[in-house]
Amino acid sequence: MNRLPHFLCAAAAALLVGCGRSDVKITGRFVGTDAPTVYLEQVSSARQQLVDSTKLDAEGNYRFRLDRAPATPSLYNIVYNGERIPLFLAAGDRLTVQAAGNVVRTYTVEGSAESELLRRFYQNFIGGAQQLDGIARQLADPSLGEEKRDALVREYTTEYYRIRREQLAFIAENKASLAAVYALYQRLPGDTQLSDAASDVIHYRAVAEAIEPLYPTSPYLVTLKGDIARMEAARQLAGQVTEATFPDLELPDMYGKRIRLSSLKGKVILLDFWSAELGNSNTLNAELKELYAAYREAPTPLEVYQVAIDTSKPLWISTVQEQALPWISVSDLRGRQSTALGTYNVTKLPTNFLIDKEGTIVARDLRGEALKRRLEQLTR
Repeated sequence: MNRLPHFLCAAAAALLVGCGRSDVKITGRFVGTDAPTVYLEQVSSARQQLVDSTKLDAEGNYRFRLDRAPATPSLYNIVYNGERIPLFLAAGDRLTVQAAGNVVRTYTVEGSAESELLRRFYQNFIGGAQQLDGIARQLADPSLGEEKRDALVREYTTEYYRIRREQLAFIAENKASLAAVYALYQRLPGDTQLSDAASDVIHYRAVAEAIEPLYPTSPYLVTLKGDIARMEAARQLAGQVTEATFPDLELPDMYGKRIRLSSLKGKVILLDFWSAELGNSNTLNAELKELYAAYREAPTPLEVYQVAIDTSKPLWISTVQEQALPWISVSDLRGRQSTALGTYNVTKLPTNFLIDKEGTIVARDLRGEALKRRLEQLTR
C-alpha cells in the first residue's frame, strides 16, 4: 500500500504509473490443503460482505481484482479453508498474499506496509487466543485432577497476560497505523475492554491523534472519535454511582441456586466484583478473608456478595474452592457481558461497593485499612 500517494504524485509525476489507479490487485498461492476456493470479503462495523471469489489453479495460484477500490485504506479479509487473513486495501495497491499449510500461522504479505504490520499483530494474537481456547477446553473436563487443574490455570493466566502485554505494546509502538486501530478492537475471551476504562481511552486517543494527519478522511478515525466520546461519558456516569440505594442483583452460585443481593439487607454488605481469570485474586481475597472473619459476627454482621466476572465455570469454581472463600460467590458466567457490570457501571476489576444496613451505598473501592475503619463504624 502506498501510504503517501499525493506527496509521491507531486514529487515524481513521471514515475507515478499507479497514482491514477482505482483498482486493487491481489495475487498469491495457497498450498498444503484441499480447499479449492478463495474468497474476498469487505469488513464494516455491521457485517462482513462477500465481494468476490476465485478458484485455485492446479499449482494453488489465485488472483483478485477489486475495481473502484476506496481511496483510503479499508479492511478486507481473504478467506481460505475457513480462516481469515485481514488486509487494509486502498486504490492502486498490488499485493501478494500466500500461505503453506495453516493459513493464519504461515501467511505472508508483500506490497502493503499496513497489511504487513497487521500480519505481525494478527498472527501472534490469534495464535495466543487459540491457545487460551485449548486450555479452557481442558479445564472443562470434569475428571481433571486438582494438580493438573492448578497447572492449567497458571498456564492460562500466564498466556493471557502475555497476549495482553504484547497487544498493548504493539498499539503503543505503532500508534500511527491502521494496524493499531485494528489491534485496539481485538478482545480476548471474556473481555469487553482492552484493559480498563481509564487506560483504554488513553490508548484510543493516542491512536486517533497519531493517524489523523496520515488518514484525515478515514472512516476509522470517525469511529475512534465516537468511541472516545462514549468512553468519556461512561467514565462520568460510573462516578455517579456512589451514594444511593443499591440496585438489586440475582445471580446463581456454583450449585445453580439464585441468590438476591437484597436478601442480605439489614447486614453490612460488601458487593465485590472480581475475576478468577485475572490471576490476582489470591492476595486480594486473603486480605478480605481476614476482614470477613473479624466482622461476620459483629452486632451488625458483615456479608460479602462476590460477583465473578468469568466465562469458565471450572476455573471459577476451582478458584473459589482452592481459596476456600467463605462468603456468597455468584456468577452468570457471561464475563464482560455480565449485566451486573452495567447495573453498577463497573469498568475495571476488582471493584467493590460498601452498603450499610439501611441499603445505602456509602463507599466505593475501599480496601485495606480504609475498608477496615469503615467496617468498624458500620458494624457496631
